Amino acid sequence: MSHHSDVLVVGTGQAAAQLAICLRQGGYTGSILLVGEEADLPYERPPLSKEYLVGDRTVEKLALRPAGFWEQRSISLRLGSRVTAVQPHAHQVCLDCGETLRYGLLVWAAGGQPRALSQVPEGLANVFAIRTRADVDRLRAALPAIEHLAIVGAGYIGLEAAPALLKLGKRVTVLESQERVLARVTCPAVSQFYAAEHRAHGVNLRTQVRLGEVLATDGRVSGIRFDDGQADLRCDALLAAIGIVPSVQLLQAAGAECSNGVEVDSFCHTSLVDVFAIGDCANHANRYAGGARVRIESVQNAVEQAKVVAGVILGAPSPYACVPWFWSNQYDIKLQTVGLSHGYEEVVLRGDPAARSFSAVYLRAGRVIAIDCINAARDFVQGKALVERGVSVAPELLADAERPLKLLAAGAG
Repeated sequence: MSHHSDVLVVGTGQAAAQLAICLRQGGYTGSILLVGEEADLPYERPPLSKEYLVGDRTVEKLALRPAGFWEQRSISLRLGSRVTAVQPHAHQVCLDCGETLRYGLLVWAAGGQPRALSQVPEGLANVFAIRTRADVDRLRAALPAIEHLAIVGAGYIGLEAAPALLKLGKRVTVLESQERVLARVTCPAVSQFYAAEHRAHGVNLRTQVRLGEVLATDGRVSGIRFDDGQADLRCDALLAAIGIVPSVQLLQAAGAECSNGVEVDSFCHTSLVDVFAIGDCANHANRYAGGARVRIESVQNAVEQAKVVAGVILGAPSPYACVPWFWSNQYDIKLQTVGLSHGYEEVVLRGDPAARSFSAVYLRAGRVIAIDCINAARDFVQGKALVERGVSVAPELLADAERPLKLLAAGAG
């Protein structure tokens, strides 16, 4: 049996949903089908590690749109279905049920899967990840019998889950192999601030640790043995927060160029004819990374790449060119980042970390490339123009927290 869609979208996350919404808003009348492995209608993922884990956000409040929205706009959803093969020459994909779906255009928005810990024995209970609602439901269901949970990875997900688990009355240890938290995305001063905050709230935070093996008792996690001779850590659950593996294996098997995701051009085309890719799995050259290829995991990137593909389909193509931005909520601290700080040469701090409100401004060749704003929303709003224009500003001016960034943006070249 075969079914044809003018636009077939693999994935039902933020990027997939945004594309369908943009197409209908733009007057597109062709058939649109979203295919996803999850049983849920499209929903928000950022709250999973925070409000949803704690129980402050309901399933209904996670939904990107009410249930009736998709039907009203003739956007078809095929939920609980897994794509098993992509056949670009035949313009079709195969599903796990044996059915084939033909397409005019294919948009790959499949995201990624949580990276597994190699030290975990197969079939071990009480090992968790946070990527889908089902992942969090499984963790929440197990929590009553868990006292001490070890989180492996001190990136955004690990550090957002820690406060939620503390709030739920659990003992929390965070283990990070690098020498500091958030090492891949921020500077040492911001890392130090967050490490101190987590420790002050009761997290047992340990950096530069290497997992040797995960210990088990009766098929359940009972502890962690380290490969550097440190004493074993006793714990009764493990949360892996060490990033994702982009879900592009089927595209690669079909001949698409892949390197840390699937490679796309500035219009989100892959190397396969009539196949686009957007969101967490799309690897693109970004002007804010000095033209280097990056794969950005953020709501903003998912939304903007969806808009780019919608523009191509609607006949008004406009290349991806927007400045990246991110956020992370931990305790009562809101981190907002604009730009990409990789390859920075200098960091200027604005404000006092001890006051729990400050910004870190990143410079390369004297120009502003990124800003981390910690409880400093005004700097985030006003600093965007500095990053967009790559403004050159004297460090002493940036360091003056009394001087609004918008004045620097206006007065510099």
